[in-house]
Amino acid sequence: MTTPFARTDNSILGRWWWTVDHWLLATVSFLLGIGFFLTMAASPAVAERLHLDSFYFVKRHALYLIPVFAIIFFVSTMDIQKIRRFSFIVYAIGILFLIMTYFFGVEIKGARRWLNFGGFSIQPSEFIKPAVVVLSAWMLSEREVNSRFPGNILALGFYGFAVLLLLLQPDMGMVVLMTITMFGQFFLAGLPVLWVLIAAASSVGVLFGAYFLFPHVTQRIDRFLDRDAGDKYSDRYQITQSLEAFMNGGFLGQGPGEGTVKKHLPDAHADFIYAVAAEEFGFVLCIIILGLFAFLVLRTISRMLNENNLFIVIAVSGLIMELGIQAMINIASTLGLIPTKGMTLPFISYGGSSMLALAMGFGMVLGLTRRRLQGEG
Repeated sequence: MTTPFARTDNSILGRWWWTVDHWLLATVSFLLGIGFFLTMAASPAVAERLHLDSFYFVKRHALYLIPVFAIIFFVSTMDIQKIRRFSFIVYAIGILFLIMTYFFGVEIKGARRWLNFGGFSIQPSEFIKPAVVVLSAWMLSEREVNSRFPGNILALGFYGFAVLLLLLQPDMGMVVLMTITMFGQFFLAGLPVLWVLIAAASSVGVLFGAYFLFPHVTQRIDRFLDRDAGDKYSDRYQITQSLEAFMNGGFLGQGPGEGTVKKHLPDAHADFIYAVAAEEFGFVLCIIILGLFAFLVLRTISRMLNENNLFIVIAVSGLIMELGIQAMINIASTLGLIPTKGMTLPFISYGGSSMLALAMGFGMVLGLTRRRLQGEG
């Protein structure tokens, strides 16, 4: 196997190349490639419907790939302490931006999740996700070193403050994702199972409360349950179109550019891109995508089996758990198993904030699993 760097290369790139997990890097690169390919297939129909240049989303997606790879490299060169500090900075800025969205955010489909900066839109909650995971892991691991350190409380504080602001938007999908990840991290940190179950039951209560308190959540769930919804912007309509795409695609698909459902799906290039993959490339590509996500998760978990640093175990497990669950939520909503969450398919769906935030989180995974970090306290 030829490599771009010799083992004796002491440059930053050389040291980075020989210490990162090449399998993880290759898997994410492959997912990004599939994402760009599917964006070329799905987005022209969406762009034309919005009276934009046919390749508007394709060009922007290609443009995002440059900072995506730059962020992955930059973050993965950091050591443990730098990743912790970086996460705190991202969290602080993210919280500030979440507060700003409450006052200045753009309302889309009943929720304020976006801030506009000179023609560019940013979704702060995407960047909060990995930051909370790392900060929680930091607090929980410090508690193991010093039993008097209130790590549990501080971890809940970081998580709770972010979730409170997300509920005000509201962004229930993000709340669910972060909550499940937090339960997993607490379990890894040794929290009794009973506590986890009690917390899970409390979260179910919060979800029921959200249904009655937030009209946006009420409408989304009601539309999901309404089998007769015919409005082309309703969740039920999109799910019906998505399921039709799966049926049309069959085993091998109808071929690149031959799908028709994407012409009717408002989010064919984003939340429902998995349906486009099914219609044009069939069951085969869907299984390949699932296999890549499964490999990414299992490969990362296998790296943790012999890891002695509790912070690395909790942080990396939380980050990859969050990514895997996000993929599951997106695919489940595409298949009509759960209400749509407005959540992208990691590394594949179009979306600048999502791609950049996922790159940051994956960069942290690569950085914390680098061989030179093994055994550090």
